[in-house]
Amino acid sequence: MFSSEEFWQCARDVVDVPYVRQAEEVSKRKKALVKALMKSGRMPDDGWQEHEIVEFLHMCAGMDSNNFSANVGVGEREGRVISPLVKRLSLGMAHGVGRSGDIAAVQPKAAGSSLIAKLANTMCLDALRIAGLTELKKAIILPCATGLSLALCLLSLKSTINKSWVIWLRIDQKSCLKAIALAGLRIKVIEPTRDIRKGSVSKSKKQQAADFGNISDFGDELRTDVHAIEQAIQELGGAQNILAIISTTSCFAPRAPDDVESVGKICAKFNIFHIINNAYGVQCSITCAAISRAQRVARVDLIIQSTDKNFLVPVGGAIIASSNEDLVNCVAKSYPGRASAAPCRDIFITLLDLGRIGWQSLLSDREKLILPFRVALASLAAKYNEKLLICDHNYISCAVSLTTIGSEKSAITKFGSLLFTRCCSGCRVVVPSIPTDSFQEDDDPGPTPILPSTTVAGITFTAFGASSSTYPLPYFTAAVALGVQQAELDEFIKRLDKTFAYVRKLQARSSSLTSHFENNEETTTPCTAATPSLATAS
Repeated sequence: MFSSEEFWQCARDVVDVPYVRQAEEVSKRKKALVKALMKSGRMPDDGWQEHEIVEFLHMCAGMDSNNFSANVGVGEREGRVISPLVKRLSLGMAHGVGRSGDIAAVQPKAAGSSLIAKLANTMCLDALRIAGLTELKKAIILPCATGLSLALCLLSLKSTINKSWVIWLRIDQKSCLKAIALAGLRIKVIEPTRDIRKGSVSKSKKQQAADFGNISDFGDELRTDVHAIEQAIQELGGAQNILAIISTTSCFAPRAPDDVESVGKICAKFNIFHIINNAYGVQCSITCAAISRAQRVARVDLIIQSTDKNFLVPVGGAIIASSNEDLVNCVAKSYPGRASAAPCRDIFITLLDLGRIGWQSLLSDREKLILPFRVALASLAAKYNEKLLICDHNYISCAVSLTTIGSEKSAITKFGSLLFTRCCSGCRVVVPSIPTDSFQEDDDPGPTPILPSTTVAGITFTAFGASSSTYPLPYFTAAVALGVQQAELDEFIKRLDKTFAYVRKLQARSSSLTSHFENNEETTTPCTAATPSLATAS
């Protein structure tokens, strides 16, 4: 084919020079965009137009050997794709990225895919720094979601030092536990603690422990029990037996992000690896600032974040980041085999589309929504004698009590089904304990009920889902996550109002909500691809 200059010269011989010159100037602008991207490895200030992104992707795809017109492939893996649709979806990039010895290495058969992967990694690092993770030195995209990426990180650390225990600060998501078990490590669970309310501080520690399930003496939020971590280290025979402490900075309310600075100081004191599960914490500037401070004044070794939750791409990737480049390289080299290029490609396209300005705007827009949503949620909860749980340290998730729904667990959990029927996805109904029908904050909660248990990775938990064995009341959660629109939150409040009103109507008829739910199923139109109107959602 022609070189660029040859092409334009030939074009000038065929088409009027002024018209060709105009097209050539546009082409030079595109080349300038590509040159700036390749030279800086950062997101452009302004997002690229879609046709510019597509043109660059096709150029990269043309660098992969399976797209060479004269290529003769006689190996067992030659990037052959039989379905035209699949080939279009992958843009012809079928070889993946990395080599068997290192996921970050250049794949000889896929120079274009490798280029995209390299740029995606450096652009991700740029995006994380813009979000507030300013202390990071290196980031890499793995083609597996957060849980499996956590397992890979643990296996990488385990290969450097022979220790068998992991201290895990309880956050009731099964993937974390399964990741630790998959790495062949033993788990020491640290339960969170609840803040003591004013007026209760004068009680003895023994009395405080006895009253843990009493709402009136404790706050709503579940916080990091820093003292219990140091106790656990001693119980396990000291730091020589402990590989890592895993803290979490994104979680469902009323669980608060862990105090990573205090945890980091313990890790520094005892020379223990500190891994932060920052699954969807990138979207919160306060969380990012807390992690960065922990990196400066304490110890943080690896930070794991999801690609889909933080960058609004399809599920399938995670970003491993650190201020220690050697640790990131260690994880990259522990990945077995070649990897799918799809997560890198999706991130690359998204960050090119957004640009730095678009990314900053997306983060800012989310944070503007959280306070108005909390106010609206608190107002609606009060209308039905419920309350917005006070979680001052969780800036993404909100929780609302469900103490007036009834004493039957099936009735409380059905509340979540009613919301889902109204096309409200993402709400979690948690029933760690069963209140009486007339339960109020100052009432005697009565005898403690027998709570259900769940076994995960060989460990039995009480009230799994609540991140605590002793949380005293049921609740549901809703999040103001990246990409949500004001109109969606407003519509949710309307549908939540209708759901509470429907439940109150049933309560007026009978004391047994379960029987009403079973015998009087709503005629609400099920969710379809289109968002239903309020008329069909009532």
